[in-house]
Amino acid sequence: MVVVAGEIDFAPEVRDEVLKDALPLIEMALAEKGCRHYAWSLDPHNPGRIHVFEEWETAEDLAEHLLAESYFKMGAHLAGFTILGANTRKYRCDLSEPVYGPDGVATAKFLTAQD
Repeated sequence: MVVVAGEIDFAPEVRDEVLKDALPLIEMALAEKGCRHYAWSLDPHNPGRIHVFEEWETAEDLAEHLLAESYFKMGAHLAGFTILGANTRKYRCDLSEPVYGPDGVATAKFLTAQD
Protein backbone atom coordinates (compact mmCIF):
# COMPACT_ATOMS: atom_id res chain seq x y z
CA MET A 1 0.00 0.00 0.00
CA VAL A 2 1.12 3.57 -0.68
CA VAL A 3 -0.12 6.51 1.37
CA VAL A 4 0.08 10.09 0.12
CA ALA A 5 -0.32 12.68 2.87
CA GLY A 6 0.29 16.38 3.15
CA GLU A 7 -1.13 19.84 3.09
CA ILE A 8 -1.58 22.70 0.66
CA ASP A 9 -1.90 26.29 1.88
CA PHE A 10 -4.00 28.99 0.22
CA ALA A 11 -5.27 32.40 1.23
CA PRO A 12 -8.03 31.77 3.79
CA GLU A 13 -10.63 33.58 1.67
CA VAL A 14 -10.25 31.10 -1.24
CA ARG A 15 -9.62 27.83 0.62
CA ASP A 16 -13.27 26.71 0.73
CA GLU A 17 -13.73 27.49 -2.98
CA VAL A 18 -10.60 25.50 -3.86
CA LEU A 19 -11.97 22.43 -2.10
CA LYS A 20 -15.58 22.80 -3.27
CA ASP A 21 -14.54 23.09 -6.92
CA ALA A 22 -12.13 20.14 -6.56
CA LEU A 23 -14.85 17.70 -5.47
CA PRO A 24 -15.65 16.39 -9.01
CA LEU A 25 -11.92 15.75 -9.57
CA ILE A 26 -11.67 13.94 -6.24
CA GLU A 27 -14.60 11.76 -7.34
CA MET A 28 -12.75 10.98 -10.59
CA ALA A 29 -9.67 9.88 -8.66
CA LEU A 30 -11.74 7.71 -6.32
CA ALA A 31 -12.98 5.76 -9.35
CA GLU A 32 -9.44 4.92 -10.50
CA LYS A 33 -7.93 1.46 -10.19
CA GLY A 34 -6.35 0.84 -6.80
CA CYS A 35 -7.63 3.99 -5.11
CA ARG A 36 -8.75 3.12 -1.57
CA HIS A 37 -9.07 6.68 -0.27
CA TYR A 38 -8.72 10.13 -1.81
CA ALA A 39 -9.77 12.69 0.76
CA TRP A 40 -9.12 16.40 0.96
CA SER A 41 -10.26 18.18 4.12
CA LEU A 42 -10.21 21.61 5.70
CA ASP A 43 -7.85 22.17 8.62
CA PRO A 44 -9.89 23.50 11.56
CA HIS A 45 -6.77 25.14 13.06
CA ASN A 46 -5.33 26.79 9.94
CA PRO A 47 -7.86 28.82 7.92
CA GLY A 48 -5.89 28.52 4.67
CA ARG A 49 -4.90 24.85 4.79
CA ILE A 50 -6.29 21.80 2.99
CA HIS A 51 -5.09 18.36 4.07
CA VAL A 52 -4.53 15.71 1.41
CA PHE A 53 -4.83 11.99 2.20
CA GLU A 54 -4.72 9.19 -0.35
CA GLU A 55 -4.31 5.41 -0.14
CA TRP A 56 -3.34 3.36 -3.20
CA GLU A 57 -3.20 -0.44 -3.43
CA THR A 58 0.21 -0.37 -5.17
CA ALA A 59 2.90 2.04 -6.35
CA GLU A 60 1.85 1.11 -9.89
CA ASP A 61 -1.69 2.30 -9.17
CA LEU A 62 -0.31 5.61 -7.91
CA ALA A 63 1.88 5.86 -11.03
CA GLU A 64 -1.19 5.39 -13.23
CA HIS A 65 -3.02 8.08 -11.26
CA LEU A 66 -0.13 10.50 -11.84
CA LEU A 67 -0.73 10.08 -15.60
CA ALA A 68 -4.53 10.20 -15.36
CA GLU A 69 -6.91 12.91 -16.51
CA SER A 70 -8.03 13.59 -12.92
CA TYR A 71 -4.46 14.39 -11.85
CA PHE A 72 -3.85 16.84 -14.69
CA LYS A 73 -7.24 18.48 -14.25
CA MET A 74 -6.54 18.89 -10.52
CA GLY A 75 -3.22 20.54 -11.36
CA ALA A 76 -4.96 22.94 -13.73
CA HIS A 77 -7.61 23.67 -11.08
CA LEU A 78 -5.01 24.44 -8.41
CA ALA A 79 -3.05 26.61 -10.85
CA GLY A 80 -6.02 28.97 -10.85
CA PHE A 81 -5.19 29.91 -7.24
CA THR A 82 -2.04 31.10 -5.51
CA ILE A 83 -0.51 28.24 -3.55
CA LEU A 84 1.22 29.72 -0.50
CA GLY A 85 2.89 26.48 0.53
CA ALA A 86 2.68 22.75 0.02
CA ASN A 87 4.17 19.65 1.56
CA THR A 88 2.94 16.34 0.19
CA ARG A 89 4.83 13.08 0.66
CA LYS A 90 4.33 9.45 -0.29
CA TYR A 91 4.87 6.54 2.09
CA ARG A 92 5.30 2.88 1.19
CA CYS A 93 3.56 0.83 3.90
CA ASP A 94 4.82 -2.70 4.33
CA LEU A 95 2.88 -3.50 7.51
CA SER A 96 -0.52 -2.38 8.72
CA GLU A 97 -2.25 -3.28 11.96
CA PRO A 98 -5.12 -1.99 14.08
CA VAL A 99 -4.24 0.61 16.71
CA TYR A 100 -6.22 -1.37 19.29
CA GLY A 101 -5.02 -4.81 20.35
CA PRO A 102 -7.22 -7.82 21.08
CA ASP A 103 -7.58 -6.52 24.65
CA GLY A 104 -9.10 -3.25 23.40
CA VAL A 105 -6.09 -1.20 24.50
CA ALA A 106 -4.35 1.18 22.09
CA THR A 107 -0.73 0.32 21.37
CA ALA A 108 2.05 1.78 19.22
CA LYS A 109 3.70 -1.66 19.03
CA PHE A 110 3.24 -3.71 15.87
CA LEU A 111 2.14 -7.02 17.32
CA THR A 112 2.80 -9.13 14.22
CA ALA A 113 6.14 -7.53 13.27
CA GLN A 114 9.07 -9.90 13.03
CA ASP A 115 11.68 -7.81 14.88
